[in-house]
Amino acid sequence: MGVRAAGVCRPRTRRSRRREPELKPSLVAAIAAAGLVTCACGTVSPGAQATHTITVTVTPPATSTTPSSGATTSTGTTPAGCLSRYLHGSVGRSSGAAGSTYVPVVFKNLDNVPCTLYGFPGVALASGTPVTDVGQPSTENPGSSRELVTLAPHGFASALLRVTDAFNYPAGTCHPVKTTWLAVIPPNQQVPLYIPFASNACTSAKVKLLMVNAVRPGKSGT
Repeated sequence: MGVRAAGVCRPRTRRSRRREPELKPSLVAAIAAAGLVTCACGTVSPGAQATHTITVTVTPPATSTTPSSGATTSTGTTPAGCLSRYLHGSVGRSSGAAGSTYVPVVFKNLDNVPCTLYGFPGVALASGTPVTDVGQPSTENPGSSRELVTLAPHGFASALLRVTDAFNYPAGTCHPVKTTWLAVIPPNQQVPLYIPFASNACTSAKVKLLMVNAVRPGKSGT
């Protein structure tokens, strides 16, 4: 009768618990720099894979709502600038002082809607047919400030013109000639108005006889 071999009891091996993976310090530092980091680590049962929950909060860059310095805000309506074709030019009563004549250059609004003038007109003495400028054009009076002038329908604005007497200068310096017109370009326009006006101009480029003020309301130029 055979003898059954005694059973051999093998030692029972213990299943090792899997270690949780570790984050490298450099990776943790990078994530922390980007925003708030929270980690939730659960209990790991034997044979189960560890899970890691990482929440990253990134704050978006702030944006400015302040308008740029070049932005402008319109709070009202300003009439359009007066066009030469809707203006009539004339001269007011002149006065003389110290070798010069002061003449208001008057603009009348011929249109049925308001318009505006701002700044200095350009003025030249002129003569001939067709009308041709003679001598140097006007310079702007540095002591006269600009202002926005609104002309009502058929309303008036004016600019005071100083005309220096051509005979204040030696003939060889001035080379005077008679003129019969003022050629006047309204502020911010290109087409001149021709106004009858008898005077004398210097044809020399070295002599400037005309100085004009900025436009003012009314007919006096002041």
